[in-house]
Amino acid sequence: MTDDTRKVRVDLGDRAYDILVGPGLIAVAGAHLAPLLRRKRVAVVTDETVAGLHLPALEKSLDAAGIRHSAIRLPAGESTKSFAQLEKLTEWLLGEEIERGDLVIALGGGVIGDLTGFAAAILRRGIDFAQIPTTLLSQVDSSVGGKTGINTKHGKNLAGAFHQPRLVLADTDALATLPMREFLAGYAEVVKYGLIGDRDFFDWLEANLDRLKEGDVETRIRAIVKSCEAKAATVAADERESGVRALLNLGHTFGHALEAATGFSSRLVHGEGVAVGMALAFELSARLGLCPGQDAVRVRQHLARAGLPCSLADIPGTLPDADGLIALMGQDKKVLDGKLTFILAHGIGDAFVTRDVDPGKLRALLREREPA
Repeated sequence: MTDDTRKVRVDLGDRAYDILVGPGLIAVAGAHLAPLLRRKRVAVVTDETVAGLHLPALEKSLDAAGIRHSAIRLPAGESTKSFAQLEKLTEWLLGEEIERGDLVIALGGGVIGDLTGFAAAILRRGIDFAQIPTTLLSQVDSSVGGKTGINTKHGKNLAGAFHQPRLVLADTDALATLPMREFLAGYAEVVKYGLIGDRDFFDWLEANLDRLKEGDVETRIRAIVKSCEAKAATVAADERESGVRALLNLGHTFGHALEAATGFSSRLVHGEGVAVGMALAFELSARLGLCPGQDAVRVRQHLARAGLPCSLADIPGTLPDADGLIALMGQDKKVLDGKLTFILAHGIGDAFVTRDVDPGKLRALLREREPA
């Protein structure tokens, strides 16, 4: 590791692994991956956009480490998290004669990471994989913790498996290639960590938002490391989301429904849905008398200052009415005994899980926030 690289450990006993965060990690990925290999052979899964930006550097690093490699380029976008692409990927991996002792590398954002992890989980009943996340969202959230999966016509991430990676390499240089919209979509997940359990971190984000957006390297590294530390601690305490890990879904019950309502399209990318969902979760908390109203206002103002959508009116195009959105929420994978699961808050940095939400107040909030 260089002096600029930080390490976060995900402590899961004999399945523990490291998250490395810093610049230039793709260029030295082969050296980090080589100790994990039974034989010097890997398969790389990426998308057509990321391949043009980062695959040559990764392949050069694998060559330098004497690691044979092949790569598949899948279409970019949320629609790739599908049964059709899962079949295509698993058949390709089998055609490449990837064995149980081999390693599959996910090079890309959350879509590629989720799909590749799921394929690795089911191929030959489980093979190893490593994450090289290239978006802010994937670096702070989807690449860590072992949640893998695809979408179905019924909703987001409804088919999947828990399958932990062997290593995560979060190269902060990759963020320089992101359109600002994609960077901000990831920033919503960074904000989430402050809102669920670290008010001081939220204060720091308010103070450092401009530096983060402008690309200050040390500021970005600190934000990513802090986010990964929070997620690693949560995953170590509750790997399979039977308790505290559910807090990481702040904003997601609303957000996933909004993604489904917009057809998992470019109208609303995942992090934007989470941003709107977090604003709604805090407003609902305030209306239920659980959270100070000024905290809900503060959350909304910060998301808006960042350039993120924070209300239903910010989403382009038409949306279902309140009852339609609630029906989409009913397909959320966290539904238990037919009751919706919400992550609400007593205030910034003090989130909690509940299934005791007055349906009338939920419906009233959504109706009031329906675009005119």
